[in-house]
Amino acid sequence: MKILPTEIEGALIIEPKVFGDSRGFFMETHHRNRYRDAGIQREFVQDNLSFSVKGTLRGLHFQVRRPQAKLVMALTGEVFDVAVDIRPGSPTFGKWAGVHLSGENHRQFYVPEGFAHGFCVLSETAHFLYKCSDFYAPEDEGGILWSDPEIGIEWPVKDPIISEKDKILPPLADLSGERLFAPEKKV
Repeated sequence: MKILPTEIEGALIIEPKVFGDSRGFFMETHHRNRYRDAGIQREFVQDNLSFSVKGTLRGLHFQVRRPQAKLVMALTGEVFDVAVDIRPGSPTFGKWAGVHLSGENHRQFYVPEGFAHGFCVLSETAHFLYKCSDFYAPEDEGGILWSDPEIGIEWPVKDPIISEKDKILPPLADLSGERLFAPEKKV
C-alpha cells in the first residue's frame, strides 16, 4: 500500500494495493501488521456503515473523552472526506485536510484521535465505512458547525442536506475545556 501524508500530521491518505482483472478486483481493506508498519498503531473495535444520498453532509463529529481514531473509505459512490485538527496545543489546531474517496479510487483516510470528522456525498448515493478505535458513546459526542468560517472548509456541495442536530453545532471558537477534545487518561 501507499501512504500519502496530508498537511496535518497524523492524518493519512492510504492507497491499498488493488488486484484487478476482467472478473473485478480484490484488495485488503485492513491488515493490522501492515497498517502498524505504516504508523497506524490503533486497534479498531467497531465498524460502522452509512448510506447517504447526493448532497448529504455529515459532521463535523468527534468524541470528547473517549476519542476515536477512524479508518474510513467509500465502498460505493464518491465522498469528500474531511478531518479537522482539534488537539489543544497542536500547531495545526483548527486546520483541515480533505480527500476524495470513492468506490473507484479505493482510497482510505486515516483520521487520528483529536480530530473532528465529516464528509459530503458527491455521487447519487454512497456507502461509507468507518473503522473506529473506540466504541461509540452517545453521552460523549462532540461536534463543530460544518460551515464554521474560521475553519473555512471548501466543501464541494452547495446547499447540503444536513441533520437538524448538525445544523445547530457550535463553531470551534465556542468550544473549550470539557466540550473540546479532552481524552480520559487510560489506566
